[in-house]
Amino acid sequence: MHRLHDIAPLVDTDRIANMTGSRTSLRCRVCDSMDMQRVIDLGQQPWCNHFLDKSEIGTEPFYPLSVLFCHTCATAQLDYTVPKEVMFGDHSYRSGTTRTLDDHFRAVADDVDSRFFRHAPRRSVLDIGSNDGTQLRHFRDLGWNVLGVESSAGTAHAANDAGIETIRAFFNARVAATLNRQFDVINAAGVFFHLEELHSVADGIRILLARDGVFVVQFVYMKAIVERGAFDLIYHEHLVYYTLHTLGRLLERHGLELFDAYLSPIHGGSVIAFASHTGGYPPSARLEELRRREVDAQTNTVDTYISFAATIDVAKQRSLNVLTTARQRGRRTFGLGAPAKGNTLLNHFGIGPDLVACLVERNPLRRGLYSPGMHIPIVMEDELQEQPDLYYVLAWNFKAEILSRYRPQIERGVELFFPVDADT
Repeated sequence: MHRLHDIAPLVDTDRIANMTGSRTSLRCRVCDSMDMQRVIDLGQQPWCNHFLDKSEIGTEPFYPLSVLFCHTCATAQLDYTVPKEVMFGDHSYRSGTTRTLDDHFRAVADDVDSRFFRHAPRRSVLDIGSNDGTQLRHFRDLGWNVLGVESSAGTAHAANDAGIETIRAFFNARVAATLNRQFDVINAAGVFFHLEELHSVADGIRILLARDGVFVVQFVYMKAIVERGAFDLIYHEHLVYYTLHTLGRLLERHGLELFDAYLSPIHGGSVIAFASHTGGYPPSARLEELRRREVDAQTNTVDTYISFAATIDVAKQRSLNVLTTARQRGRRTFGLGAPAKGNTLLNHFGIGPDLVACLVERNPLRRGLYSPGMHIPIVMEDELQEQPDLYYVLAWNFKAEILSRYRPQIERGVELFFPVDADT
């Protein structure tokens, strides 16, 4: 069993006292340009991962949730930062909860292992934002030396208890300097768009990446978000929304360079991208093809984001029609899943317990809690006493797994409605 390491105090109390959040001066998080335009406004929203106990209902803070478009580098990004200590100091998300995500992480580890450093006598991987160690566990099983860096206290403890050595810290260049070593592979799964200290983190990756090392960055793809209408993936934890073009612009500032990428269905449409020190590997044909598709689809243009904003109102009306019709007909509706992204949707659409009686969840850390903002109670899937007539599926990104697991209920007449099209 490994001891939990704490690099430094994670909560700067003086900083929190003086900063409940900060609106940027409209300077781009990636390129520092001030040529910015607001393209999506989702109003005031609570922090989506702040699930409430009963005593907290009505006391949760709300923050602006708007997306800006940078006319210089085309990066979509939030204009408001909830402090990382608030969002990531201790949270209830666990990456090992769903079979789909666990299978995805196994596939990533197998792919990296088969392509890079397989014959090296000692292979090492660092996972930034390593959560409960699910990704690293698959690397460890393949014989890699593994190390995680995770900011959440309970999550880091869980990883260490499972035998995955994990440092509790917010990764940045200062933390990187303390490690005094380099890694063959550095992984960042679903974390690179969370980063308040974006440039310090990128510098830290450059410092720790071996000369011929590979940086694997897994991120929800903004092109897929737009094409699916998956606006619920916009929330305060996601400060930046990448395409291959915009990620490339960021990495170039730090002596890193994309050389390969592929699409994955995980999280409703993600990219698994591979980077190296500049000039380390030639660009792959599939990376160039994905870049061409971005150009053809005009992904990195402001008009695309303006059109995307208009589809959100259409999605809202569609959901409210389904839910109000069910209520009028005396049909009972439960939400399926209590993902963080679901709270963006529930709050923006104004969906509360009058339309969705409860949220059915598998993560035991959310037992007995309530959704932030709309205060819908959460019930554990294995403790459910009766089935609804309709499930409003907030965890739409796990559609295939849900349809398989809920086949008996569907065969008995329970309907499932997906507010975001997971098949697009």
